[in-house]
Amino acid sequence: MVSSEGFSGDVGAGGAAGGSRVEPPGQADERTMLAAFLQFQRDTLALKCADLTPDQLRERAVPPSPLSLLGLVRHLADVERGWFRSVLLGEADEPYWPGAAPGEYADFDVEDADPEVAFRLWREECARSRAAVAAAGSLETAGGHDGGTFYSLRHILTHMIEEYARHNGHADLLRERIDGRTGE
Repeated sequence: MVSSEGFSGDVGAGGAAGGSRVEPPGQADERTMLAAFLQFQRDTLALKCADLTPDQLRERAVPPSPLSLLGLVRHLADVERGWFRSVLLGEADEPYWPGAAPGEYADFDVEDADPEVAFRLWREECARSRAAVAAAGSLETAGGHDGGTFYSLRHILTHMIEEYARHNGHADLLRERIDGRTGE
C-alpha cells in the first residue's frame, strides 16, 4: 500500500514529511521559487499515489492508454535522471527501464513492475536532482544534450515543473478513475 508519505511509509519525493506539501513561497529569489515549485509538483505526484495497492498503481485506468500511476512514477524517475544527471551534470544516461529497441522506453510496461523499486528509484533521483540544483553555481549553469544543445539550470527547472504539472493532470484523472478520489 502506498501511504500518504509515499510507498511503504517513506516520504514521497523527499519533501515534507507526512505526505504533506509545502506551498511555494509568495516571494523569493528565482532559484528558490523554481526549486520550491518543482518540489511541490513532486509532492503532488506522491499524494496522488497515496493509499493505493500495487495493483491499483499498475492499473491502466483509461484504456487504451498505457498510462498508470506506477508508470508515471517510473517515467519521472527517468526524466529526473535524464535532465539533472545526464544533461546538467554530464553523466551517462542509462534509463532504468529501457525498451526492446534503442530509443524505446518501457516506463509504462508495469504488469510485473515492483512499486517498491520504482518509488525508491524515483525518490533517489529526486534527491540527486535537489543536490545538483543546490551545487550549481547559478541558474545560468548549463549542460549539454542532443549533440551540442545546451540547457541552463533555469530551463531545466522550468521544463521539469511543466513535465510534472502535465503528468499530475494525468494522475488526477487516473486516481479519480481508480477510486473516485479527487482534489488534493
